[in-house]
Amino acid sequence: MAFKRPESVLIVVRSRADEVLLMRRSGADGFWQSVTGSLEAGEDAAACAVRELAEETGLVAPLRDCCVTARFRIRESALHRYAPGTVHNTEHLFDCVLPEAVDIQLSDEHTAYTWLGVDEAIERTWSETNRDAIRQLTAGQTGLD
Repeated sequence: MAFKRPESVLIVVRSRADEVLLMRRSGADGFWQSVTGSLEAGEDAAACAVRELAEETGLVAPLRDCCVTARFRIRESALHRYAPGTVHNTEHLFDCVLPEAVDIQLSDEHTAYTWLGVDEAIERTWSETNRDAIRQLTAGQTGLD
């Protein structure tokens, strides 16, 4: 079994009106999140972000590397996917701003999607790094907006 690489991307997809795209994860957890995905062997963060955005939403859109990373503890229920002793993941943040909220094509990783205002998106998102990213990007705290 090939173990997952403990490095991933988080892509906050939002409209110019600051509507934030969230998707509900398949499976028992059923939590809400932005676009995420692990880097594959030999893949850099930018290539992973483009691939994950297309796989999870069907979108091909400009992405901006925020040059921000977060390190978090991997959920206990997911540790079996990583090499023994691996407990942390490094996440690279990307921003995707669309002219307006659009329909997307969900992969089998998600069961539903919604476009929400910033406060509601922050409240519904399960991951602290995802909540922080939404706050930063919509408040211009990364110096990118």
